[in-house]
Amino acid sequence: MVRRALRSRKLSLRYNYHVLLEEQVPQAPIGKPSQAAARFALDSLEAGVDGCLRGDYAALVTAPVNKAALHRVGFRFPGQTEWLAHRTGARQHAMMLVGGGLRVTLVTTHVPLRQVSSLLTRQAVGEKIDLTYHALRDFGIRRPRILVAGLNPHAGAVAERGREEIEIIAPAVRAAQKRLKTAAIVEGPFSPDHVFWLAHHIPEAQDAAVVCMYHDQGLIPLKMLAFDRGVNLTLGLPIIRASPDHGTAYDIAGKNCASSGSMIEAIKLAAKLAAKHGIYNCEPW
Repeated sequence: MVRRALRSRKLSLRYNYHVLLEEQVPQAPIGKPSQAAARFALDSLEAGVDGCLRGDYAALVTAPVNKAALHRVGFRFPGQTEWLAHRTGARQHAMMLVGGGLRVTLVTTHVPLRQVSSLLTRQAVGEKIDLTYHALRDFGIRRPRILVAGLNPHAGAVAERGREEIEIIAPAVRAAQKRLKTAAIVEGPFSPDHVFWLAHHIPEAQDAAVVCMYHDQGLIPLKMLAFDRGVNLTLGLPIIRASPDHGTAYDIAGKNCASSGSMIEAIKLAAKLAAKHGIYNCEPW
């Protein structure tokens, strides 16, 4: 479906790709998880990472997976992002979501909301700011602008409850400002209900990204703007990895109504980043 959609948009995509033998593809029920499909997904993921680490492939674009099915075949990570960091030996990693004119990096990812505060540290926030800076440089932005969101309503302003901004987020922002000096503009913490408007409307919006404290804080505005075009980019890996920003959507499987937009955008972004790194030649889109 993706290849057909690419052709329909008259996009030129020149690439080498890995295909497991057709007889290895399992017979899986449409619209339902299965252990055979989960095992095949893991095998394909391993093959893709191995190829990237060897230099055979310029980038890895992964499709959505059913995490419950993966766990039943021995997968012991919250998601593909965490597995990729472990598999490639990345010391630091982060999820960046791209779409609708926004770039959003998450400090915490797939954890219950009640655990977010306990997982926030100055080091964690600082690492995500640094990873965001390097990602924006990879996008070709000479002086990135990084807006850091607060955790609490009004970013913990006077008379509001919550001290994460005072004790964790603001000190991490100040440390990043000293560390990056004039190479980047790092600001915050901003009130979460204002930071996305700012990132979308400031004159330097094309050079900006938002560092968010938890998953839905960043994903809700991004999906509002780019529900079927969002891309998940993994920062900090020694390889380029992108994926569509949606799940398996079993409820519409086989109905010929699923959108290929997010997958196409993931392929395009991976190819552009590979070209910037000088490991792949692609025509501009």
